Amino acid sequence: MRTALLQSSGRPGSVAENLKVLDEAAGRAAAAGAGLLVTSELFLTGYAIGDDIPRLAEPADGDAADAIAETATRHGLAIAYGYPERDGERVFNSVQLISADGTRLANYRKTHLYGCFERDHFTPGERTVAQAELDGLTIGLMICYDVEFPENVRAHALAGTDLLLVPTAQLHPFQFVAESVVPVRAFENQMYIAYVNRVGREGEFEFVGLSTLAAPDGVARTRAGRTEELVVADADPVFLAASRENNPYLTDRRPGLYGSLV
Repeated sequence: MRTALLQSSGRPGSVAENLKVLDEAAGRAAAAGAGLLVTSELFLTGYAIGDDIPRLAEPADGDAADAIAETATRHGLAIAYGYPERDGERVFNSVQLISADGTRLANYRKTHLYGCFERDHFTPGERTVAQAELDGLTIGLMICYDVEFPENVRAHALAGTDLLLVPTAQLHPFQFVAESVVPVRAFENQMYIAYVNRVGREGEFEFVGLSTLAAPDGVARTRAGRTEELVVADADPVFLAASRENNPYLTDRRPGLYGSLV
């Protein structure tokens, strides 16, 4: 699965402009042979837009989802994008995966909200594992702070996730998460992790970039810098199978010893 990571903050506050940015990136990703394009957290609207979040939030099957489905179909690749999801009076920080034929495959609501900003604007999700099958791989969805909880990623490993997509809004000075935590999560759970960040300053926040596709050997297959960038790397199921055979963390677990964790 050739995977493209769109490290961009888009145009905060403008859904229309962000759809244009996404369409242009989808064209470049498809030209590079990618079958999947992943954006940053809340890419559709922007992150630091304050009280505009509820105004711009859309349902999972809203107009923006239709537009992105059309983009995916036209360019022939799947797209996972971050957006504020409206469900009645509640708004969730969500990511949705749409296939290359425009089908909505999976939707995930961020379960661990970070800081007062997110807790003031979003309702936390309650489902840890959201998955879909895509070109022979089991794709999992997660958002930013969620990946910093080892239990979350292990739940995906136990559910069979091969490639975990993590749109993120990682802030300065926590770049060690992208540089160190994410590759370790990939290794200890024997999966690929696509960690896709925003970049630059946005309101009071400064995003560090450094988006990466980390492999199950703990090595980054690609890593972006600190500017807007589209990077591409492969999630190889053959390598993944061999790595799992050589690193049997999941089969060597002793769950009976871990009761105190919950």
